[in-house]
Amino acid sequence: MVFKLDANSPRPLARHLGISVATCTLLFISFLLFLLVGLSLPITKSIYILSVQLNTTQPVSPTATELRFGVWGVCALSVLPGYEVCSPPALGYTIPQQILDYTGETSLIDGIVEGLTVLLVLHPVCAALAFVCMLTSLFLESHAAVVTSLVLSVLTVILACAVFAADVALVLVARIRIPQLSAFAYNVDFGPAVWMVLAALILLWTGMVLLSVVACECCGTEYSCIRIVLSPEHSREKIAQA
Repeated sequence: MVFKLDANSPRPLARHLGISVATCTLLFISFLLFLLVGLSLPITKSIYILSVQLNTTQPVSPTATELRFGVWGVCALSVLPGYEVCSPPALGYTIPQQILDYTGETSLIDGIVEGLTVLLVLHPVCAALAFVCMLTSLFLESHAAVVTSLVLSVLTVILACAVFAADVALVLVARIRIPQLSAFAYNVDFGPAVWMVLAALILLWTGMVLLSVVACECCGTEYSCIRIVLSPEHSREKIAQA
């Protein structure tokens, strides 16, 4: 069986090479950032959404003085080296009793977990959409392919904006609720995952703008709307007349 490639199908990097490569690069970096956030704590312990640090002047003890919340779990840390307990990666938060005993603040953890459960699948979904947009940005030969890539990028940007807003709102709400849940003084700070999502969002916006330039045929990116296909006989006649 012989497979023939359709001559009218879009070819990768056939037109608008500069814009296509630039857009693909931006979307690839955005995909990597969303993927890393999607694999955040406790899988990747250095990447987390927010941290809750206890301000205390008590003597050093193995009690947890910092909680870090990621997409798939939570880690409790102490100022003493080696004192670190993390929940196993899971879809949905189930805090082990060991961490509850380690912190002594059950209500504090429960208050944050309620908001985190809605964010579990959004970061990996953004990564998947960014990867699809990266692939479609290579095929800008036809106007239909450009419009398809642009629509996918718009959907990805909308979802990424919602994810970033939810991450920021989570930290801000935690700053309000935690003082009401505990008698101790806690500092709630943004984790690196929030800034990684912001960087990915900026890259997505830039890629969407580049695709919009091609789709609207701006800046010398016009498409030929009329294609004349000449038969071999007609072509030879034209050449002979010339």
